[in-house]
Amino acid sequence: MEDKIVYKKQKNRIPFWMILAILLLLLIISIVLGILIGPVSIKVSDIFHISLFKLGFIERGDWTSGVQNIIWLIRFPRVLLACAVGAGLAVAGATLQTLVQNQLADPFLLGISSGASVGAVLAIGFGFFSFAGIFGVQIAGFLGAFISFLLVFYLAKSGRELSPTRLILAGIGVGYVFSGITSFITMTTGNRELAGQILSWTLGSLARATWYDLTLPVLILFVVVGYLLLQSRNLNALSMGDEVAVTLGLDVNKFRKKMFVLIALLTGVMVAVSGTIGFVGLIIPHIVRIIVGPDHRKVLPLCALLGSIFLIWVDVIARTTFAPVELPVGIITSILGGPFFLLLLWKIQKKGGVYESKN
Repeated sequence: MEDKIVYKKQKNRIPFWMILAILLLLLIISIVLGILIGPVSIKVSDIFHISLFKLGFIERGDWTSGVQNIIWLIRFPRVLLACAVGAGLAVAGATLQTLVQNQLADPFLLGISSGASVGAVLAIGFGFFSFAGIFGVQIAGFLGAFISFLLVFYLAKSGRELSPTRLILAGIGVGYVFSGITSFITMTTGNRELAGQILSWTLGSLARATWYDLTLPVLILFVVVGYLLLQSRNLNALSMGDEVAVTLGLDVNKFRKKMFVLIALLTGVMVAVSGTIGFVGLIIPHIVRIIVGPDHRKVLPLCALLGSIFLIWVDVIARTTFAPVELPVGIITSILGGPFFLLLLWKIQKKGGVYESKN
């Protein structure tokens, strides 16, 4: 099957390896600048020296304990969490758009993020899955994401067909229901401090990032993205339409179900540690496909890199624009993503139909 999938070479397109190298360089620069930017002045050399010291390669230098704590305990894990969440949501969005053959698909728009939020809020507020320790919230987030997408998927099915229009409408409807549940829990809890924590979290925030928060998201990100890359040929086949994919020997229904579970896992874990951050999975895949085309062997790794870079800088804007007040990250992505979504809707109207994936 793999040999039968051929893509036309597009003229005047930058080589993939060059784009990959540029994005890797931009990611490293963004990580360093993300750690540097803040109310407390920090030297670039301090970042590298403290990192090497913490990893056991050099002895302690003459930097202060305050600078060490700011770099290692506050800014470093926060920036790395932004990398993981941005990469995870972007890859989830790109995969979803192919699975449902609708380029308006996104974990936020399809209600998956809202379902993950309900699961995580139940874990935070009522101790669900407390036996799992620090991973309890992330397990609850995955289950919430999985349940919400099951609802969306079966509401959107018309017979054996998956209607793109019904999918978006079902996703919006289910998302509103789960958002309402989250708001109800927040408003009815008797603990004001807990209510404030939940409200801040549901708007999307990386402020409480710790090294422990990185453990499961990074592991899930590498495992899921690695597996998706191995399945990139099948994703390419599916992007051409169910009929073509079946002709090429792909069991479409089985493949979709397996992929949906993985995307629910990826989205649920990311939302559990960052809150609801919308539109990353909508914006980034479109930009990447414009640059390199529809081949998932190129789309998935570039989505991960660009998603990481994007969320690092969104977080920098969120915590510095109105300092010392910090804006929720989800507000910034909504401000950026809303017009982007309206642009896609305008394209739908211009084409006179549903904007489906025709890679």
